[in-house]
Amino acid sequence: MRREGATGVGDIPSDWLEEFEAAARRSLELRMRYAFVKTYKPVMDDAPYRAFDTMAEYRRWCEEHVPSWLGYGRV
Repeated sequence: MRREGATGVGDIPSDWLEEFEAAARRSLELRMRYAFVKTYKPVMDDAPYRAFDTMAEYRRWCEEHVPSWLGYGRV
């Protein structure tokens, strides 16, 4: 008996299934290496570290220096 919304292997496009099976054969070490992608974030990555005395100071710095598209601003 099939539940509503459940999918079977036959519902998965063959190219997706092939990619999944190939990924499943990789070692854990290799899968972990592929799992994280380093993306340069302007301003945020330009210094090795930053320290702030308060969260308010950190938020003010983000609003003044970090591009809004990075999502560090207030909503």
